[in-house]
Amino acid sequence: MNDLPLSSALDEETARAELYGLLAALFYAPPAPELLAQLRVAPTEAPSAGAYLEEPWRALVGAARAASDAAIQDEFDALFGGVGKPVVSVYGSEYLSGFLNEKPLAALRDDLARLGLARDAGMPETEDHFACLCEVMRYLIAGDEVEVCNLTQQQAFFARHLQPWSERFCDAIAARPQQPFYAALAGFTRAFMAIEAQGFDLLD
Repeated sequence: MNDLPLSSALDEETARAELYGLLAALFYAPPAPELLAQLRVAPTEAPSAGAYLEEPWRALVGAARAASDAAIQDEFDALFGGVGKPVVSVYGSEYLSGFLNEKPLAALRDDLARLGLARDAGMPETEDHFACLCEVMRYLIAGDEVEVCNLTQQQAFFARHLQPWSERFCDAIAARPQQPFYAALAGFTRAFMAIEAQGFDLLD
């Protein structure tokens, strides 16, 4: 990822794709030092004053600046890692059905196949990982295959596979204020998902 979002040089669609890419990176694994360094120097003013994402973005950048790389890795491990069931699940199937690898995952795989997408054999996570879904959204926004990468496909995928559980996912993280960076990330993610939902509603 070459640029962080909220730069006035980015057009709206590029900014959306970059945001999904950023969320995917931050939720998939403890952030790389290079990404955190970039986040800490990111501008905290939105292109237009009072923009809805400005305050949660400022909180996220502030939380990154206030914590060391090691502390943020410890937060990630405390929330999503460890032996046995993690404190916060990152898998959509668990929120939608109460169990891992259930019908929501099968439905997701069917939709990915229709989009011409498949899980990399070397990837340990299932496709309903929040980060993986964000990567799909990034592709549907920024990809070159116009018959797949368009607003209609974005709206359908978001409505079926992200919108039904992303708020509960963010709430579960925000309920753990002892992990302040990820609590701030949850606040930003919730705000971004709300904007996405409103934007797609306008297409109907």
